[in-house]
Amino acid sequence: MRLLVKYLRGYGRETVLSPLFKFLEAVFELLIPLVVAGVIDRGINAGDRGFVIRMVCLMILLGAAGFGLSVTGQYFAAKASAGFGTGIREAIFGKIEGMSYSDLDGIGIPTLINRLTADSNQAQSGLNILLRLVLRSPFIIVGSAVMTFTINVPVALIFTATILVLAGVMLAVVLSSVPVYRRSQAALDRVTELTRENLTGVRVLRAFCREEEEIKEFDRATGKLAGLQRLAGRISAVMNPATYVIINAALIILIRVGAVKVNTGVMTQGQIIALYNYMAQMLVELLKLANLLVMLSRSYASAGRIASLLDTETGETAPVASGEQEKREGAPRVEFRDVSVKYGRSSGEALSGVSFKAYPGDTVGIIGGTGSGKTTLVNLIPRFYDCTSGEVLIDGADSRTLDIRDLRMRCGVVPQKAVLFKGTLRENLLWGNPSATDEEMLDALRLAEAEEVLEKTGGLDAHVEQYGKNLSGGQRQRVTVARALVRRPEILILDDSGSALDYATDARLRSSISSLDYRPTTFIISQRTSSVMNADLIVVLEDGEVVGAGTHGELLKTCPVYREIHDVQFGEGGDDGE
Repeated sequence: MRLLVKYLRGYGRETVLSPLFKFLEAVFELLIPLVVAGVIDRGINAGDRGFVIRMVCLMILLGAAGFGLSVTGQYFAAKASAGFGTGIREAIFGKIEGMSYSDLDGIGIPTLINRLTADSNQAQSGLNILLRLVLRSPFIIVGSAVMTFTINVPVALIFTATILVLAGVMLAVVLSSVPVYRRSQAALDRVTELTRENLTGVRVLRAFCREEEEIKEFDRATGKLAGLQRLAGRISAVMNPATYVIINAALIILIRVGAVKVNTGVMTQGQIIALYNYMAQMLVELLKLANLLVMLSRSYASAGRIASLLDTETGETAPVASGEQEKREGAPRVEFRDVSVKYGRSSGEALSGVSFKAYPGDTVGIIGGTGSGKTTLVNLIPRFYDCTSGEVLIDGADSRTLDIRDLRMRCGVVPQKAVLFKGTLRENLLWGNPSATDEEMLDALRLAEAEEVLEKTGGLDAHVEQYGKNLSGGQRQRVTVARALVRRPEILILDDSGSALDYATDARLRSSISSLDYRPTTFIISQRTSSVMNADLIVVLEDGEVVGAGTHGELLKTCPVYREIHDVQFGEGGDDGE
C-alpha cells in the first residue's frame, strides 16, 4: 500500500486542505444545535423576538460558511483523487509495457485490463471519499458525544453506549465483506476473460456453432460473480437497518429520559432539542462512515492488487552494459549455442539444445510441424522470451547483456498474427521508423508487394480500422512486412508472414527481400518448403529439437522430416519449379 502513496506527490496541498475544510465544516455544523437550543430557551420561551432573529441570521451565516467549506473541500478531494488515479493508471500501463511475454502469459490479459480499469477506478473513488470523510464523520460523531456531556452527563452516556454498539456492528460488517469483495474481483477477472475471448473469436464461434455452449459458460461465470456480489450486498445491507434500529432505539430512550428531566426541571426544552439534533447528526454521519468503511474495504482490496502488480519484477531486466558493446569482427550476426527454453511451470521444454549460426546477409529458413517451436525460436532473438539454458549471441555478445531497446531497434519483426492499429496507413508504417519519409514508406510498400493496398485504399492517408479489419488477410500481412522493412533492420524476422499470400506473391516478396541493398540477416518461418528452399540455411524442428540443418538439396537427402513435408506439398519426387 505504501507503494501507491507516492502517486499523491504533487497533490500534497489538496490532500491536506480537503480534510481540513471538511473538518471546519463539521465544526460549524456542531454549533447549530446549540444555537437552536438558545433560540428555544432564550428566545421563544422568553419572548425575545430580536434574539430569535439574530440567532436565525447566525444559523444562515454558519450554513453558508459550511456550504462554502464543503464545496472547496470536495473540489480539493476530487483534484487529488483524479491526479492519483491518473498516476496509478500511467504506472500500470508503463508496467505492462515493460513486461516480457512470460510475464503477460503468467498474469493474464484480463487481469491486467481489470487492474487498469475497475481496480484503478475503485482506488480513486476510495481516496476521494476518504479525503472528504476521514476527519468530518469521526469528528461529528465524537463531537456530538462530547457536546452532549456539556449539556447533561447522564444523558450523554446514552450516546457513548450507542457509539460503541454501532462501532461493533460496523467492524463486523467490514471484516465480513472484505474477503467477499476479493473473491468477487477474481470472478470479475474470469468474466472479462470470457468476454475478451468471445469478442475476438466471434467468427470462430459462429463457424463451429458454439454460441449456446459459450452462452452457458458465460452464464456460469456471471452467475458466480452475481452470487458473490449479492452476498457482499447482503452483508453491506445489514449496516443501514442495524444503524437505524440502534439510533432510533437510542432516540426513544433519549426522549423518555429527557421528558422526565424536563418535568423535574433538570433540563430545558431547548437542551432536549439540541440532544435530539446531535443524535440526528450522529445518525447521518454514522451512515456515511458505514458506507465509507465498505467503500474503503473494496478500495483497499483493489489498491492491494494494484500494488502487487506494480511490485512484480518483470522478466526484461538486462544488466546495464559498461560502455557501448563492440561488434566482434567476423562474428555471426545471430548465434544459438545449445539453447533450451521452458515456458513457466510447463513440465516439458519448448526448445531443446538448439545450435546454429547466421551471418550478415544470410537467409535462415525455420520449418517444422505445428507446435515444433518455430515461433519460440525467433522470439528469443529480440528477447521477447529468454532462454532457460544456453546462449543467444548477437554479433558475438550475449543478448541478455544488451540494452533491450537498442536490440529491438536493430530487429524488424513481422509477427505471426498481423496486427495493425487504428489510424492511417502512414501512421502504421511510422511505427517501424518514426522519421521515415513518404518516399521511404512507398519504397517499403513496393518491396512488400503492397502497392495494391495503396491503390485500393487511397494512398498513405487511407484510414485503417483497428486490427486492420478493413483490409484482407493478405493485405494486412504485406503492410506489416512493409512496416518492418521501413526500419531497414539488421535482423528481419518473418514469422509465417506469407501464409495468406498466393505462391506467386509469396515468391515475389521473398525475391524483393533477398535483393535488399543493406543485406539483413533474414529469418523466414514457414510451413511451405517453397518459402525456404532458397535459404542459405534451413533449420528443421520437431518437438523442439533440431532434426535437420542445411540447404534444400541436402535436407531432401538427409532429413526424413523435411522430405516428408516437401513430398506432401509437391508430391513424391516433385518440385515447385523454383
